Amino acid sequence: MKAAETRVDRFLASSETAFAIPVYQRNYDWTRVQCQQLFNDILSVGADDSLSGHFIGSIVYVHDDVYTVSGLRELTIIDGQQRLTTLTLIFIALYRHAIAAGREQQAQRIYKTFLINEFAEDAEKLKLKPTDNNKVALAQIMDPKEAVKVSGYSRLVENFRFFESRIDEANFDIVQKGLTKLIFVDIALERGKDNPQRIFESLNSTGLELSQADLIRNYILMGLPRKEQERVFRKFWEPIEANARNLDVNDSRVSDFIRDFLTLKQKDIPNKGAVYEKFKERYPLPNSPELMEALEELRELSNVYARLLNPQLEKDTVISRELNYIRTLEINVAYPFLMPVYRDFVAGAISRDEFASVLRLVQSYVWRRFILSLPTNALNKIFMSLYDRVEHGDYLASIERSLMQRSGTQRFPRDAEVLAMLKDKDMYSTKSRTRTYFFDRLENHNNREPVDVTMPGITVEHIFPQNPEPGWRSALASDEYALLGEKYLNTVGNLTLSGNNGRLGNKTFLDNRDMNENGGEQGYRFSRLWLNRDLQGLERWGVEQVEARADRIAQRFLEVWPAPSVGVAADADTDEVNIFDAEEPRHKRLEYAVFFGSRLEVTQVARLYAEVFEQLLVLQPEAFHGTRLGERVQLSSDPGFLRQAIQVADGYFIEGNIDNKGKFDRLKLALSELGLEEELFVKYA
Repeated sequence: MKAAETRVDRFLASSETAFAIPVYQRNYDWTRVQCQQLFNDILSVGADDSLSGHFIGSIVYVHDDVYTVSGLRELTIIDGQQRLTTLTLIFIALYRHAIAAGREQQAQRIYKTFLINEFAEDAEKLKLKPTDNNKVALAQIMDPKEAVKVSGYSRLVENFRFFESRIDEANFDIVQKGLTKLIFVDIALERGKDNPQRIFESLNSTGLELSQADLIRNYILMGLPRKEQERVFRKFWEPIEANARNLDVNDSRVSDFIRDFLTLKQKDIPNKGAVYEKFKERYPLPNSPELMEALEELRELSNVYARLLNPQLEKDTVISRELNYIRTLEINVAYPFLMPVYRDFVAGAISRDEFASVLRLVQSYVWRRFILSLPTNALNKIFMSLYDRVEHGDYLASIERSLMQRSGTQRFPRDAEVLAMLKDKDMYSTKSRTRTYFFDRLENHNNREPVDVTMPGITVEHIFPQNPEPGWRSALASDEYALLGEKYLNTVGNLTLSGNNGRLGNKTFLDNRDMNENGGEQGYRFSRLWLNRDLQGLERWGVEQVEARADRIAQRFLEVWPAPSVGVAADADTDEVNIFDAEEPRHKRLEYAVFFGSRLEVTQVARLYAEVFEQLLVLQPEAFHGTRLGERVQLSSDPGFLRQAIQVADGYFIEGNIDNKGKFDRLKLALSELGLEEELFVKYA
């Protein structure tokens, strides 16, 4: 490896040289903010004669003894393509301005020095060789005689237009002068002696923002010969990148997709920042048969992942609707389960009705848990292994049984507990998407003419308003008025949909029921919505009416989000209870416990207490030392400060002179603080 300080203009002016952006590099994605910052720096250093240079980072490249047809030396850019591409755009903007301003001599100097290899073949003239998706755009903006017309959005074109709009006669010379002062570290690697991937990772660790997908793509492709890079990229990575994208916001989800894939394969959820490392651990040899098989499966699964992210791509209207509900609820945690199920549907292993039923089952499970406010982090472990329990001869029922067998915080809530919680739950203060989903499903259940509740003008309204006008007080007794405002205000019985964009306002119930301003039929009496039918014949609105309406909605809830009716055999593990759901341990002995999936042979709560804290101190020591959590569990390096010191690490002790309930409470406190509520189960003897 050779490193040297180099001026940008001299590097780009290298004769008979091409700068190739390899296929494994991420796309050009500098934003307007970064372009503005660089341009400001160029103007600043260009206008200040006291400044001799301005450092802009490093550019790393390797020369693979590749020469083009024209004999050009081709440098493969390992790192720095964002800066190199942006600088090229600035030179193009200068070139085009010079032509427009009649500065022909300067235009030709810029063009022939920094942008092209003058004597190369036409197809190889451009010094910068971007990836295919940017080649057309670059060629167009290089031609001052042609208007820039690129189909779809192009970051390269947008940034060129930005620089073009900023360069004028007043700053033309300043920009040129500033460019001559830009300095970077020129790092030249030698294939066979230097490891480009290691250097790339090292650069990334110092703060260059590369996604986990960027690192994985480079890991797969960087060590391959050029032709093999192209083949693997075209066959596997390009379709994966195209599919794993949220089209609504044009945002890549490749890192998330590979994380979900690893979760499915390993039954362990990688941290978002450790996906690359986990991928390398699973596939330690680039270009190995195992890695190629994984790429085949990733490409296959990416086809269904695209439709999970973008339900509009699914041609079947029933499936598309259910996928859209899944997306609205943001049940991304279910993707490691839904991907192989979706693949089975595409392959014809299950019918359309079976797949739709699975999607509805997932919604019922998640939505019922939401009503009970059960912890969402339990869903991670449930869905990552759920597909393993699928019996292909009894597909849907096997999934239903698996979910219905779960207990504690993983349970599928039964009808009785859902009904008990639903009537009192605040359904108005939830996230807008969640609230919309709830009323959409209620309103459109078995509706032959579905109502688009997302249309402008359709809103969730309070029947007894948040700020009732004085007429409400005269219509209700004082205690009933208070109950409606304090207990029932945001509950399902007091909420409805209105298509009048809030016109009902704070008026009395009868006024809102009969509103017909200018023949507009705004009131409940004229509504075609199912949610308003029971309001049309009422003469008053009070506690009795709210509760009756809540009962009606609750029954519809059970129809929309049913619990499976499959028979559930006793699960061998049903006596294993999450510590948060376990009975108080007073006067009880343990048979064993399970922590992080490993069985602990402990029969006394005191022994469980000690062993779990020993593991927690190893797992996250920083969470205990000098923290509030450490104080609350009485962690000390001096056993003399404790009444009964229990050693949990070398030189560290916790208080043991507390009863079994106190020990459970401290275990639960620590698990909650560390986000490990689903990791400790106990079984009483």
